[in-house]
Amino acid sequence: MINFFKYLPISQEDEGWGLTVLNAGRTCIQASTDYPFKNHPGHHQFKWDRWRILQEYQVIYITNGQGIFESDSCNQVNVAAGSVIFLFPNERHRYRPDVDTGWNEHWIGLNGKIIDELVIAGYLNPKSPCIYIGFNEAVLDLYDSIIDNIRDERPGYQPLVSGAAFHLIGICCAVTKQRIGLTKEEEFIINKSRLLFRSNICNAYSPEQAAEELNVGYSWFRKLFKKHTGLSPGQYYIQLKIEKAKELLRNESIPIKSVSFELNFQSSFYFSKIFKEKVGLNPTQFRKINLLGN
Repeated sequence: MINFFKYLPISQEDEGWGLTVLNAGRTCIQASTDYPFKNHPGHHQFKWDRWRILQEYQVIYITNGQGIFESDSCNQVNVAAGSVIFLFPNERHRYRPDVDTGWNEHWIGLNGKIIDELVIAGYLNPKSPCIYIGFNEAVLDLYDSIIDNIRDERPGYQPLVSGAAFHLIGICCAVTKQRIGLTKEEEFIINKSRLLFRSNICNAYSPEQAAEELNVGYSWFRKLFKKHTGLSPGQYYIQLKIEKAKELLRNESIPIKSVSFELNFQSSFYFSKIFKEKVGLNPTQFRKINLLGN
């Protein structure tokens, strides 16, 4: 994961939108590394023994490693990979990765009446700031989209990224509700199926095959998987292939047809069609833009 973060200038027009992205980033914190990095602005720096108070909301997604969190409204809790931490304005807090594991984090800073109203309505609560959503491709994609759109601060980027941020919060709230009542057996099936999809990313594999390997009916498996992840098994599997395709396309020495072949798409035409549906660009356009940016 490539480290990146940016703090944004905000205009009155931006604030009038109702939800404003103030900053965003992603960092890989290695084990035994000082935390947080010292080149953040002073008002976002903190030390464990001094705590911190922000004048904004933040949504932090931990995708690897583990750590701890506590705030004025929440006693110290363990933070596992797959957890989202919500920070609230004027709420004293502190958090850090485990020194033995470090962690990978994605975050956005927000303000606006829209998120204020979510707190008032009880969708977000300072007393329950840490929620577990697991490894969620849709949430990661939204973080990456926000980061990609704030790099150059092109005209009109704020409504775009604030919309993505609202979508991200919505997924987190939805997944929290969907996880209620999930049995250990169901959770095992979900986790095992995701491993099956990842291990077969370059093969001709299907959700029906996954259900067969798991010894469950496909219709039941599909409903469970979508309820848990927000994606059908087929959509999840395709999204994994698309993310792998992005990685391969960033290497200009690999022909686009070879990318299609390696990921076992039916044809290069079908690969290009699906890629454009999911990414908004065809593979050639995606490669060109990414190579220009390097």
